[in-house]
Amino acid sequence: QVQLVESGGGLVQAGGSLRLSCVASGSIFSINAMGWYRQAPGKQRELVAAMASGGSTNYADSVKGRFTISRDSAKNTVFLQMNSLKPEDSAVYYCNADLWTTVRRRGNYWGQGTQVTVSS
Repeated sequence: QVQLVESGGGLVQAGGSLRLSCVASGSIFSINAMGWYRQAPGKQRELVAAMASGGSTNYADSVKGRFTISRDSAKNTVFLQMNSLKPEDSAVYYCNADLWTTVRRRGNYWGQGTQVTVSS
């Protein structure tokens, strides 16, 4: 069993900041990549930022220069620092992990999501 638990969402005014955290736990052998997706009402889930095991990162154009993804590999934790937030950043943010389990199965796992609301 693998669990991803997010924290750090909330309500913030436009221009403010939030930091999301996601901890992966359970039968994990190794993590290939972790990242953040978001889904606003009536819209498809979209990639926000991702980080591969080697440290390479990928960001959505809409968040470049404002959001930063980082990790603590020893703790299987990924962070998303969100600055200069805009109302259009409001969404449920989901943590995602591409990993190998201890029984050598590769899988893609999701957290339960955390709500981010940016008021104008």
